[in-house]
Amino acid sequence: MELIKAYAEEIALNIDGNLDLNELKQLIEKPKYEEQGDLAFPCFLLAKILKKSPNEIAKDLSKKITNPLFGKVVAEGPYLNCFLNRKIVGKEMIKSILKAGENYGSLEIGNGKNVVIDFSSPNIAKPFSMGHLRSTVIGNSLSNIVEKCGYIPIRINHLGDWGTQFGKLIVAYKRWGNEKSVKQNTIKELLNLYVKFHEEAEHNPSLENDARLWFKKLEDGDEEAYKLWKWFRDESLKEFSKIYELLDVFFDSYQGEAFYNDKMKETIDTLNGIGLLSHSEGAEVVDLKEFDLPPCLIKKSDGATLYATRDLTAAIYRQKQYQFEKALYIVGHEQSLHFKQVFLVLEKMGYDWAKGLVHVPFGFILKDGKKMSTRKGKVVLLEEVIKEAIDLAQKNIEIKNPNLENKKGIAKIVGVGAIIFHDLKNERQNNVEFSLKEMLTFEGATGPYVQYTHARACSILRKGNDKANTSNLMGLDDPHSWTVIKSLMEFPNVVEKSFKQLEPSQIAKYLINLSQDFNKYYSHVKILIPDGQQQCRLALVKSVTLVLKEGLRLLGLKAPDKM
Repeated sequence: MELIKAYAEEIALNIDGNLDLNELKQLIEKPKYEEQGDLAFPCFLLAKILKKSPNEIAKDLSKKITNPLFGKVVAEGPYLNCFLNRKIVGKEMIKSILKAGENYGSLEIGNGKNVVIDFSSPNIAKPFSMGHLRSTVIGNSLSNIVEKCGYIPIRINHLGDWGTQFGKLIVAYKRWGNEKSVKQNTIKELLNLYVKFHEEAEHNPSLENDARLWFKKLEDGDEEAYKLWKWFRDESLKEFSKIYELLDVFFDSYQGEAFYNDKMKETIDTLNGIGLLSHSEGAEVVDLKEFDLPPCLIKKSDGATLYATRDLTAAIYRQKQYQFEKALYIVGHEQSLHFKQVFLVLEKMGYDWAKGLVHVPFGFILKDGKKMSTRKGKVVLLEEVIKEAIDLAQKNIEIKNPNLENKKGIAKIVGVGAIIFHDLKNERQNNVEFSLKEMLTFEGATGPYVQYTHARACSILRKGNDKANTSNLMGLDDPHSWTVIKSLMEFPNVVEKSFKQLEPSQIAKYLINLSQDFNKYYSHVKILIPDGQQQCRLALVKSVTLVLKEGLRLLGLKAPDKM
């Protein structure tokens, strides 16, 4: 039910003049205070058209609007304030939510077009740390949100499976590694070797040269280098798959940097052929002076390729493969310059579709105010945090609801949900301080609080024999019901806003507000009293469960019926 559209249409109907309905809709706002109404229209624009004062126009229009959806329309200075008819609007709102079910809030902005989402992208041979969490959960949520808005998401895990770090790792393994130890505890041992390399390189800079030589060997197809690299990659993917399974995250492609090895020559030849490549200190670059940016490095003086070469090649390949309308890169804000350069080079190559490439930056997860660093060994392993969260959730369940069925399964849903929600409730560009205590608090603005609200609402429906249906539905007009109904109305707008801003925190904050509104409603209204409005109250509760469940799904969380 598009109330803003209906209000704009009423205004347009009662004014002489050719008015753009979309322009009128954009002007409609919500009054600051509830006593001022539910919708407000500023009449300043109409003053220019009608050659009257905004105050006079508001006064005239307040007498002409008679739509039954609007209980009262009053002029307040230059504003035309509208009070919705609570019974009618509430009834229609609940009916539309129950009819739509999980599709409530779905939009058709995308018209079935493809959106590529490049996210998670951990480096192989390194543990999956808390530092990888943000890209993974933000990217997963945005995949769900773009799908909700009518696009087809293509989820790509662009693995960091190439680069000089593998030269470093090969050098470290050959110098200090032990095959038996690595086979027994692959990721932990490889991390120790990686950290040791950087410690030793501080005193012995020649190790860096050795690493570059081994990576060049790898690029040239050296058998020993390739065998070690493949072993590191295969073992890493086994470890990563455990994490993705716990987070309930999946991908359509795991094509990482190495996939583009045999495709980069064509990109370099194209750049050369159209005269974009120039030489700088022995390296090959694309000049970006006209954009006040440093040159984009395509090939080093030793012939080795770089991240930019691969990202250019990957973008061209993905466009051919998927004909995407947009491509989102969920990568930390420290890579902003890199993506500016890559996108501009693609535009200079004449690719119009490059305008649909978007870097979606995010802040760091900090530990004690500092960025986590793999090379210094300052990491918190995500798998350990997840296991601890699940254990804590299970302990809480044992205390609060010892007779709950499937305690282990519910503990997993709640523990994992606590971690994901803690990240996504923060605006993505902000840094997030790692705090296990705050993350696993099961009260306040947390995932478990929203999940528990959903479970509580489901419990009410079970006690009411789930009589929430739309036959003979009456409207509710008490203030507590109306607060919840108005909150439910907002869901489609929040979905659209989260898509346009590429900001899952919009949905997380909305779910907290809806949960708070519902819990106030629950504490003030006796829902199960068998009077003439019980069915309507249960229909409202059912609507809340649908929206909470769908909102949590968009964030990558599950909504248990019992907790």
